[in-house]
Amino acid sequence: MTAAGLSRSLGGLGLSITLVESDAIGTVGVGEATLPHIRDFNRIVGIDERDMMSRTAATIKLGIEFRDWGRPGDRYMHPFGTYGETIGPAPFHHYWLKERANGGQTAALGDYSLPIVAGWNGRFEPPSAQEGMLAYNYAFQFDAGLYAAYLADVAQAAGVKRQEGRIVETRRSDAGDIVSVVLDSGQVIEGDLFVDCSGFRALLIEQELQTGFEDWSHWLPCNRAWAVPCAIGAESTPFTRATARDAGWQWRIPLQHRIGNGHVYCERYSTDQGALDVLMGNLEGTPIAEPRQLVFKTGKRRQMWNRNVVAIGLSGGFLEPLESTSIDLIQTGILKLIDLFPTDRCELADVSEYNRLMDLEYGRIRDFLLLHYVANQREGLPFWDDMRHMELPASLAAKMDAFRSRGLTPDYSDGLFLLQSWLSVFIGQNIIPETLDPRVDTMSAGERQAHLERIHSTLLESAEGMEEHLSFIHQYGASFKQSGA
Repeated sequence: MTAAGLSRSLGGLGLSITLVESDAIGTVGVGEATLPHIRDFNRIVGIDERDMMSRTAATIKLGIEFRDWGRPGDRYMHPFGTYGETIGPAPFHHYWLKERANGGQTAALGDYSLPIVAGWNGRFEPPSAQEGMLAYNYAFQFDAGLYAAYLADVAQAAGVKRQEGRIVETRRSDAGDIVSVVLDSGQVIEGDLFVDCSGFRALLIEQELQTGFEDWSHWLPCNRAWAVPCAIGAESTPFTRATARDAGWQWRIPLQHRIGNGHVYCERYSTDQGALDVLMGNLEGTPIAEPRQLVFKTGKRRQMWNRNVVAIGLSGGFLEPLESTSIDLIQTGILKLIDLFPTDRCELADVSEYNRLMDLEYGRIRDFLLLHYVANQREGLPFWDDMRHMELPASLAAKMDAFRSRGLTPDYSDGLFLLQSWLSVFIGQNIIPETLDPRVDTMSAGERQAHLERIHSTLLESAEGMEEHLSFIHQYGASFKQSGA
């Protein structure tokens, strides 16, 4: 992704970009669900959406379904779209909450979001509206290995030189910057700027520069995962699923040709074998590969950009895959690097701004992920009891207090998860405000009910008019072609 992004965006500057990688070194490669921002990245690097979908076995993603996260039996979706529309001076959800509090026969909050209604009915079509209740976005569920191979073609076509080999030595200047790396073949590769995409090893940013790591495992303690693909046993739905388990949670990501499955857990509350048994016992189809185990620690580098090295991806940090943020953080790091790309040297002001922006992004995502865990009512299970009673970061505690007291959601002007995302988890996991915006009382009960009924029926009618998800993929010309692998 980095090579493709830099070459496509900055290729006209006469840069020489060399990508060093070894076929002998494996990749994590289990993250298969994305967020809508991936569409912006694809446009930047000139990717044709239909071609990409056919070559990566992609399906559409309208949101993430959460099962059993509040109470056992609960079900809600975090959608890539809004809830309702503006019907008065107060935010929409306050009118819905008012109707609910008064005992009105209102539908669930999710029934006022078009991507949720469409998703649960297995429907999709590209959005036509740019605003209002019919506006929404979408992302992809794809084979990450095939997407990487696709981007390799894009990058090399844009002039990136791929160099096979393993880095065995790093050389630095008297001032401390990295000036070259030495491969196992003895070849020396010089550079002005180095991007560390070496994964958890953090070969340059940590092993060489010793930048330091902020450990967040006391807030996000899940530190292991099992992953295994299986045959499709049900329809390839246009959403990812996360189901709470006793010591963590299980993912389900449907592609065109298989289902990606994984079980994320904390080793303090489950044995490795026990976690594997949970995963294998909850597959919908026959396993088509051996399970792989991943071991990780949540947190981030103290600096993502240190001297003339920028860490992107797992070398910079890892926040577990609950909300499909890993690929998005890669993309964010790339685009901010493009915005602040140095001319003839790395300026301290640019480095500081890059680190400030990435710190902000990681911190907000951390809070959003943690909310899912602490807002649970799964009593009697040690993992969930401990998560519910943990001491929160002050930033998350303030957000939860604001919603509990007045129904206020984070007012970000930018960032990954905005108002609707927070609202979906708050309401989906049974956090109900104690008081509502008083402006809801400027509308009569009859008017409020009429607005809610109109919105609900409009969204249902719109969703029913869409194509079936897999039918759309075939009609769109994005059916997976095995030869593309």
